[in-house]
Amino acid sequence: MVRKPEVKVVEGLRGGMGSVEFHYIVSEEELNGHGKMYAMLRIMPHSSIGRHQHVGNTEPYYILSGHGIFEDHDGSRTEVGPGDVCVINFNESHSIENNSDEPLDLMALIYYE
Repeated sequence: MVRKPEVKVVEGLRGGMGSVEFHYIVSEEELNGHGKMYAMLRIMPHSSIGRHQHVGNTEPYYILSGHGIFEDHDGSRTEVGPGDVCVINFNESHSIENNSDEPLDLMALIYYE
């Protein structure tokens, strides 16, 4: 099967600023109970995903293009760009901000313990 991803735009995600596009690669049902989401996210310029905790799951990011700031569970802030992997351990919190004038694209997979 070949198809296009389902695209949804969310404003103020998790208390963040601006908008984030979700390009869903597969649905939650297609993950067969192993996860919640597999998607490419496009964080628009000067937008963010607010700080949130993953209870019983985790969500690594793989940065495809653009630049931003990743905030880890301990509050440390790290500049990220293409090829960087942001690891979020189970039950930890994180956020990410696109502080640039270009979109920030990343792959995100939420899977269960």
